[in-house]
Amino acid sequence: MTLRLILTRHAKSDWDNPLDSDHLRPLNPRGQRAAPAIGRWLVHNGYVPQQALVSDATRTRQTWEGLGGQFPAAVPAQFEAALYHAGPDVMLRVLRTAQAQTVIMIGHNPGIAAFAQMLLRVPPTHPEFGRYPTCSTLVAEFDAGDWADVRYGSGQAVAFIVPRDLDQAD
Repeated sequence: MTLRLILTRHAKSDWDNPLDSDHLRPLNPRGQRAAPAIGRWLVHNGYVPQQALVSDATRTRQTWEGLGGQFPAAVPAQFEAALYHAGPDVMLRVLRTAQAQTVIMIGHNPGIAAFAQMLLRVPPTHPEFGRYPTCSTLVAEFDAGDWADVRYGSGQAVAFIVPRDLDQAD
């Protein structure tokens, strides 16, 4: 069976309120535009998840709302405290609990960039992949029967996009 992971870094967050803790920072206007745009791109390309694993931070929740609001049907989401600033090993452990064939995971850098690189056999050639800017989205596939069987270096990149790619397509 082929499993598909959509790995998204949260959209651009707002740093204007010095009283907001890092965990509570919301999206800024650019992030509020980018998340739905990436969601529309996912739908247009047939990459619609069946389950969402999302960091419980405000900016990741808001990114999920922007993305998920574009999908043709509601997708169940789990908000995971463990994904807040998680490293690759924690992200893999959470991913291995997934039940759906196509899963979206929304998290934070630097962990999400490292996780993406470690999951793939060969990284995509996109010049921004190593940096994994805000709202970057990787679509990867794994030849595995269950998420518990997914290992580092076993994924194949199907697509990688950053919001700026969509801006340039207009």
